[in-house]
Amino acid sequence: MNRSEEIAVSGMSAGRSAMRMGPAELVQAAAMARRFYLEGKSKIQIAEEFGVSRFKVARVLETALERDLVRIEIRVPAELDAERSDALRARYGLRHAVVVESPAEAEESPDPENLGEVAADLLGELVNEGDVLGLAWGRSTIHMAAALDRLPPCTVVQLTGVYDAGTAERGSVEAVRRAAQVSGGDAHPIYAPMLLPDAATAAALRNQTGIARAFEYFDKVTVACVSIGSWEPGISTVHDMLSDEERAHYASLGVAAEMSAHLFDAEGRRVGRDLGERCITVEADRLRRIPEVVAIAGGHRKAAAIDAVLRSGLVTSLVTDTSAADALMTAGPPPRPALNRADPDGI
Repeated sequence: MNRSEEIAVSGMSAGRSAMRMGPAELVQAAAMARRFYLEGKSKIQIAEEFGVSRFKVARVLETALERDLVRIEIRVPAELDAERSDALRARYGLRHAVVVESPAEAEESPDPENLGEVAADLLGELVNEGDVLGLAWGRSTIHMAAALDRLPPCTVVQLTGVYDAGTAERGSVEAVRRAAQVSGGDAHPIYAPMLLPDAATAAALRNQTGIARAFEYFDKVTVACVSIGSWEPGISTVHDMLSDEERAHYASLGVAAEMSAHLFDAEGRRVGRDLGERCITVEADRLRRIPEVVAIAGGHRKAAAIDAVLRSGLVTSLVTDTSAADALMTAGPPPRPALNRADPDGI
């Protein structure tokens, strides 16, 4: 995401109040403003050039702003909402919050595809050379990986099994390969389903060589990318993988959201922990230790789930859309800051 600042410096064409300055003052003020705002010179450098004190330079620049001699515009790409982004970041105590304009034709749809494109740009900013990037299963992370066009050299590891082993090549495995290809680093995919019939089968799979090798990287992950699901059909992969009886059981526990096969109630507390024992996924305590965890999730239907996961403190940054952001800004009392990632319930 590029943010550009355009500084319009005008001289004799300034507003009526600015004309009260004499022509010499106007010319000098315009020149100082140009040095400071457009050329990036310091006040001390400007003072030396014009033979005045840096305090006078500061007064001249302040007067230039007050009298409309200098106009400053902060511009971001049209699809980004800077005001909502900053408000959401402050409300949840996030490190980064990026709010994208919701597509008019898909305002109620979860995870508009443009979220993945913006998230790809964000990862390009956050990932440094030598980092270990972790990718969890999710449609939004798959869209993000497809949109990647730059990443510094880094290792990429898959954090969860796949929704359907038959679609591995088109899903999270391919996302890991794509990210590694862009970065030029090593890829560590997981060729296993996310959900297994029982804990014993899951434990046996975790000990298999390829999967165990990927798990060894979990404690080395520096940036992770995850998706968030609401506890309803079509919006949570885990929900769709369970039987009707199992869904009813977890619903009775108050499940409001799912992230990487971890379930959360509306207050961000983990529930239904037995499910994790049956899953191939990064553990919640390991997620909490990852310095940067970026969630990609949007749409009004996902707002309550996003709120729940943000309240857990597991996520440090969020890419979402205006539809979800508006709902999040009125979602009950503000939570404790996510960057204070203390465990609320003994994860």
